[in-house]
Amino acid sequence: TRDRETGAHIQRTANYVKELGLHLRKQSICIDTLTLENILLMTKSAPLHDIGKMGISDTILWKPGKLTNEEYEVMKKHTLIGNRAIVGAEKLLGSEVSFLRFAKEMALFHHERWDGAGYPKGLSGESIPISARLMALADVYDALISRRVYKEAIPHETAAAMIAAESGKQFDPDVTAAFLELAGRFKEIAETYRDEVSEADREFSV
Repeated sequence: TRDRETGAHIQRTANYVKELGLHLRKQSICIDTLTLENILLMTKSAPLHDIGKMGISDTILWKPGKLTNEEYEVMKKHTLIGNRAIVGAEKLLGSEVSFLRFAKEMALFHHERWDGAGYPKGLSGESIPISARLMALADVYDALISRRVYKEAIPHETAAAMIAAESGKQFDPDVTAAFLELAGRFKEIAETYRDEVSEADREFSV
């Protein structure tokens, strides 16, 4: 109800995660975790990765310009808020749920970086769960090609080049390589699930 990013964004990122997971599985990368069942669970979990933004004020969440250092520190807390919300849901259910296992990982760790310069824990390399590594690239790609309150969309080709340049820095090199091999498929998904701008969104963006 508060998030003006569209349902199409959710469909796109979920499909990106699925394609990346299946591609890595075919290459026998993280094969123990990337079972077909787990890839399906990750795909279903992807829409929950930013649920923690419900705890961020609209003045920060929808600020049209660059965030201040103080505002950015508040925004970073959405990873912790999201993880806490999902953990709380599990407690209400009385047991851990396989579906929510990956949702917790994605919510908490999708802003970690391969080089260790991310947040909230500063994890690096393979210490970052593979579900979050997939989500990180999927989320950044979609943010780049999509219009946001603070930026215009950029072309697919430019976004792909920017992601390629971050291999081994922001992104897992294997996940980046998979993305580059799947770049055409990503573009197809983006075109299939286009954003539809409502009148309310037009008013909001003025």
